This record gives sequence, structure tokens and C-alpha cells, in this order.
Amino acid sequence: MTNVLSELSNCSGVSEVLGRIGDKWTVQIVVVLSRQPERFNSIKRQVPGISQQMLTRTLKALERDGLVDRSVRHTTPPQVEYSLTKTGVSLAEAVRHLAAWAIEHREFIRDSRARYDDAR
Repeated sequence: MTNVLSELSNCSGVSEVLGRIGDKWTVQIVVVLSRQPERFNSIKRQVPGISQQMLTRTLKALERDGLVDRSVRHTTPPQVEYSLTKTGVSLAEAVRHLAAWAIEHREFIRDSRARYDDAR
């Protein structure tokens, strides 16, 4: 763990990557795509509160970062499908672990917040 922290403090661009993968829309889109490839409107339905513009922007950023593949089926009208790349799948696994940690510790954090707020 110390090695990882040392790497983080010395590595340029890490905060940019963490900012991308820690974004609330990115996490939700990765979770949706970890189940199966999806079309744009299907993703939009499964990510509550995301606007069409934000979904478009986030999918383009994820594609640019190599986490999402965009494939076009040449039908009439063309169908576009999004899926996770191998690296995107590895991110989904990390997100799953983080979610499990959050579920396991949410009551502790809630209680800690209440104690802290009561002491103020």
C-alpha cells in the first residue's frame, strides 16, 4: 500500500485519471455496462438524473480513455452500442469492490457523522 501511495504522489496525470473514474456519472455508466453492452437510450434509462448531453459527454470521454468501445451497426437507422473494453471491465471490478466496502461501512460512517455533528 505504501508503494501505491508513493506512486500516486509522484505520478503526473493520476489526479486526472482519478477524477474521471471517480466521477458519479462514470461510475454509474460503468456499472450499467458491466452487465452487458447497451444502446444510448438504454443507458440513459438506467442512470437516473443524467441528461442526454452529460451522457454523450461522459461516453465520449470514456471512449477516449479506452474504457468504452462504441460500435455502429450499419442498419437503417444505424444502431450504436456501447461496451466496456478489457480495461473498462477491470475498472468495473474495482468499482464493485469499492461499492462492497461502502455497503459494509455505511452504518459506521452514518453513526460517526451523527456523533461528530452532536459534538459540534
